[in-house]
Amino acid sequence: MQGKLIVFEGVEGCGKTTQIQLTSEWLLMKGVPVIVTREPGGTPTGRHLRRLLLEANNNAIDPRTELLLYAADRAQHVEQELKPNLAAGKYILCDRFIYSTIAYQGHGRGLDMKLINQLNTIATAGLEADLVVWFDIDVETGLARKRRSAYVADRIELELIDFHHRVQQGYTILASMYPEKIVKINANQDINTIQSQIQQVCIQRLPDLPIK
Repeated sequence: MQGKLIVFEGVEGCGKTTQIQLTSEWLLMKGVPVIVTREPGGTPTGRHLRRLLLEANNNAIDPRTELLLYAADRAQHVEQELKPNLAAGKYILCDRFIYSTIAYQGHGRGLDMKLINQLNTIATAGLEADLVVWFDIDVETGLARKRRSAYVADRIELELIDFHHRVQQGYTILASMYPEKIVKINANQDINTIQSQIQQVCIQRLPDLPIK
């Protein structure tokens, strides 16, 4: 049985990490075979690329270089992790996918969208997400969440606020373009409410979900 690729997207501090963990626990409890992964950094090669991309003091990366590094991470991730686990019938919960590249490098950096789409097509070898959960939150609220934690900000999080607003606008545009694929969740709600909504979305949008 072919597995499913469920992608979680959103701006910084939207709560993806918490909800991915809770969704994984729910699916495992229901007998669904699950793996959790992320981009960048879902493979050994990707972890090296993640350090290059996110180190706070690595400010000399050109936007085009950044784009190509994300594409390289994705190509390795698709071949080494995503395709084999989907073929094995696993349900994959992935923290970011092609939509982040469109939002961050396309809308945030202002890079050519045609080029981004071409690179995404090459990197994914045609693989598409079955469901995308977008956590919609005010940029300032998300960044404030990050600052309240003990987490050390990475290179992307340290970008100017206008950059993050452009990224958020990118996600809004994507959601309007692909309503059959992208489901918006209000990330300002409490954790349990959000998780309940994610579970309902998974049940409704993934009719083959083998819940026991």
